[in-house]
Amino acid sequence: MADTSSFLNKARLVDLLKRERLDAIVATLPENVTYSSGYWALSQWIRRGPQSYVLLPAADLDASCIIASTSLLDLLADQDIWVKNVRRYGYFQADRANAPLNALDRRQAELYDLPDDKGAIESLVAAVRAAGLAKGRLAVDELGLLPGHWERLRDELPEAELVPGAQLMRRIRAVKTEAEIDRLREAARVAERSIQAALRVAKAGATELDLARAFHAETVTGDAFPVLGCIGFGTRSAMPNVQPADVALEEGQVIRFDVGGRYHHYRADIARIAVLGEADARTRKYYGALSAGVQRVLEMVKPGVRTADLFNAAVETVRREGIPHYSRSHVGHGIGIDGYDLPDLTPGSDHVVEEGMVMCVETPYYEVGWCGLQREDTIVIRRDGPESFMTLSGDLMTVS
Repeated sequence: MADTSSFLNKARLVDLLKRERLDAIVATLPENVTYSSGYWALSQWIRRGPQSYVLLPAADLDASCIIASTSLLDLLADQDIWVKNVRRYGYFQADRANAPLNALDRRQAELYDLPDDKGAIESLVAAVRAAGLAKGRLAVDELGLLPGHWERLRDELPEAELVPGAQLMRRIRAVKTEAEIDRLREAARVAERSIQAALRVAKAGATELDLARAFHAETVTGDAFPVLGCIGFGTRSAMPNVQPADVALEEGQVIRFDVGGRYHHYRADIARIAVLGEADARTRKYYGALSAGVQRVLEMVKPGVRTADLFNAAVETVRREGIPHYSRSHVGHGIGIDGYDLPDLTPGSDHVVEEGMVMCVETPYYEVGWCGLQREDTIVIRRDGPESFMTLSGDLMTVS
């Protein structure tokens, strides 16, 4: 199994904590819990409310601690998790066989035998005190807490200074390790193969649902899980968040893919355009302009470049190349364990590109009553510029 400690950018975490004069950070969002420890807490990912945390002390990451619900301890036993310290809370009944236990069963039994801290906040407070951080300056990822939890932490740790930590966690995640990059590259490749599988069933009379089934089946075959599957025909392709319906494909219609699954926790988000039969002149012109905007970003992007400058260059290029009225709120975003990591490629962004960032560069265009056109590529920033994850051409595709 993969070493999950290689997904957390430990050096960056420690550096940013020191810069912000922080003694520790507490991960609470499911993405941040999994990113920082390797622990995938099922219920936290599939519904709102369940609480799992990771306490990460700046001075000694080996002293990090996972706070987990008793009902999810089986996943701690069965996953490759680099954090060794665990605290549990809450009642859950699991009986034990009167028979020899294998290694997995023994580990699960050991976790069930840990003292019960009763509640999530009680367990987190106990972990903070055990780490000697009750008087420390702590960043807490506020977005994963339930209403009232922040106030309870403040009351239970009156000598600690608590500061919001969600944006800091995004900054830590922004620069990927090579292990993360490998997963993101494969996620993008799975998405490409899934587009090809969908196009193999694209013919007159095939429905958006037919293409979606083929797309998601290939995603699962590639050991990924379906997440994003915007597939629309004709005027429906102009719906930014189109969900496949029982709508038949007709000759000359645009097929827009804005798609991607989750491969071993890491996301894909790419966009490609195909046309059944021959594309008309306007479609070719507009798509060519959008593609030129992406290419301009790929030519410019490297460490030290401002993302606002990338935005301006992309929009100006699209306008010059054929869509003079082109307007956008952004032309891309980072991607990782979350679909929208830093940096943001927006006009008002103060982000600067760093080596190791993985980002989606995109130039969508939606015209209600006509169609939607979009190219979106995924790249990783290397010292001298971008490395593309794409193996499919970004050219306008035709199917017959």
